[in-house]
Amino acid sequence: MPSGKGSKLLRYVEHRLRVTLNDGRSIVGTFLAFDKHMNLVLSEAEEFRTLRTKAAIVEERTQKRSLGLVLIRGETVVSLAVEGPPPSSGASKAMPGGPGLARGAGRGAPPPPGVGGPPPPMGHAPPMGLGAAPVHGIGGGPPGMGRGMRPPPY
Repeated sequence: MPSGKGSKLLRYVEHRLRVTLNDGRSIVGTFLAFDKHMNLVLSEAEEFRTLRTKAAIVEERTQKRSLGLVLIRGETVVSLAVEGPPPSSGASKAMPGGPGLARGAGRGAPPPPGVGGPPPPMGHAPPMGLGAAPVHGIGGGPPGMGRGMRPPPY
């Protein structure tokens, strides 16, 4: 097992973490991910700021704000502290996975006959305009273009 900073941080994925930022704020949330720049992703994050009045340093109050999912730039991180263990595996908030059902997600109307289905049986003509030969005036450019020929001179 590597002994770099990354492997040490991996131990705390899904733990509740308190991140102190260089402007004095603290953010508490569930640690989800990090990268080589120490950028952090926290879910269910809450920000705590200490407000001081200019008149008296004695009076301080903490303001709390709910943030949700946040990405914290690693350059601003001063310290990390573990607030709590990861949630127990039995109390998962996510929906359980399942086999699901695969079906087309069109516009709600079935396609007209002959479109999007199996090819027509031998002996039956394809729908009008969808034959083997191209229809004059639909698609493509002017005659002679796009058939391996050089463009006309200027």
